[in-house]
Amino acid sequence: MKRVISSMWWIGLIAAGSALGALPASAETKIGVVDPARLLEDSPQGKAASESMRAEFAPRQRTLQAQEQALKARQEKLQKDGATMTDDQRVRAEKELRDAARDLERARGEFNDDATAKRNEEMSRLQKTLGEEVRSYAKAQNYDLILTGESVVYAAPAYDITPAILAALQARSAAAPATPAAPATPAAPATPAPPAAAKPAPPAKPEKH
Repeated sequence: MKRVISSMWWIGLIAAGSALGALPASAETKIGVVDPARLLEDSPQGKAASESMRAEFAPRQRTLQAQEQALKARQEKLQKDGATMTDDQRVRAEKELRDAARDLERARGEFNDDATAKRNEEMSRLQKTLGEEVRSYAKAQNYDLILTGESVVYAAPAYDITPAILAALQARSAAAPATPAAPATPAAPATPAPPAAAKPAPPAKPEKH
């Protein structure tokens, strides 16, 4: 009997109802249920993806927060000192604040775009890894149908294969070769000392006649 592995979001081979309808009524169907959200959050691969996102975008996020605080401080200073400024000073300060606010908004938009693109990239890679692990486990354990928690109203705990998938993902992560460290930059060769200047030969003594 052809075994079918189904998922609503990342395995995506066939809907649960269609799969069940296609199975013979007399067959002993082996069904499992997996929790995708738990795989994403608790698997070593999911944690690594989250850590990669934090490491890449945390510095930019801190920079944006510092810029926001600096802009707020300048706005408060303008409100406090505006009454004592000349018209030209106030107009110039207001323009500088508007320019800074536009720059900050543009930087925030670029940050959000970059973070969304990176998140989608990491999620696509992670979903592929998780889907492959679920398929591999289902085939090895002779499952006929794998459903996600979102597609099931109720399932007894015995149907939940999430812990087994997590164990397999942890084993895969432990067996994966460590990422080699970047080779150290070789030290620059020492600059050879310039040769010592040759001392001039002493003048020849005149011959005596």
